[in-house]
Amino acid sequence: MPKQREGGISWTDYSWNPIRGCSRVSRGCEHCYAEKIAARFSDDGVNPHDKSGQSDEISQPFAGFAERTTSGPRWTGKVELIEHKLTEPLHRPSWRGKRVFVNSMSDLFHEKLSDDDVSAVYAVMALCPEVTFQVLTKRPKRMAEWVRYTHPNEIWDRAQHDWTEEISNRPWPLPNVHLGVSVEGQEHWVPRVRALCETPAAVRFVSYEPALGPLGEMPYLNLLDWLIAGGESGPGARPAHPDWFRKVRDQCAAAGVPFFFKQWGEWAPVGTPHPRPAPVCSMGVVNVGKKRAGSLLDGKEHKEFPND
Repeated sequence: MPKQREGGISWTDYSWNPIRGCSRVSRGCEHCYAEKIAARFSDDGVNPHDKSGQSDEISQPFAGFAERTTSGPRWTGKVELIEHKLTEPLHRPSWRGKRVFVNSMSDLFHEKLSDDDVSAVYAVMALCPEVTFQVLTKRPKRMAEWVRYTHPNEIWDRAQHDWTEEISNRPWPLPNVHLGVSVEGQEHWVPRVRALCETPAAVRFVSYEPALGPLGEMPYLNLLDWLIAGGESGPGARPAHPDWFRKVRDQCAAAGVPFFFKQWGEWAPVGTPHPRPAPVCSMGVVNVGKKRAGSLLDGKEHKEFPND
């Protein structure tokens, strides 16, 4: 399975992917990096380490989960718990005291996962109280219902591993599990964030990335513990207006919510240095590439974390 570079997502330290497969939910999924990576590693192929001259076929890790089509990479709709990845946090001492993003390549609350699957992941997180797990979803309704109406004892029993005795006394909600939702614009803020705020959680956060529209006024902001924002990157990236991020920054400051500006993406404000002519958008941004665009908002870096 392709390994994400450590620190490749600037607001986390590591990624853990016990689930494979996903499906599109809204316009923020149109240029999904996970879908692109999965499609790239979805073809059956020849084992490059075979020196015998035989053409032994091997299956790539995302074979059956994604595919390449004439319209670009696409999820097939297959979603599964990967058993050999499930216990990875138990064997990673370097993860203690760190933040770990759960399912950077999928969604823990996908409708095709059973309650037993979700329980198994939660059981592992309960077994690792020194690791901070960050769960991000575009399916907050299921998350809210699952966390609110599932008794912890049911979760440990469903996990179907010999862990029940070790985790039976863990507090609920788990203090080391941070729950968040993704929003792309104002149309998703109220339904997704309201569901998040109805979910018992030690820390609640929102990822406004990719930013595809303004958020306007943000009800429930005072109930959040953290907000991440960023523009889209990669081929065909859609621009974000600088004022969208400024307004979010200012509202977070007024509400006392830590604000993390991850990146501009491919587009940055006009005036950002670049060596050659580049497309300019009517939003007042220019396509200079992710690296040159950087993450300074009005000349300042915003890298705040909850509970810092």
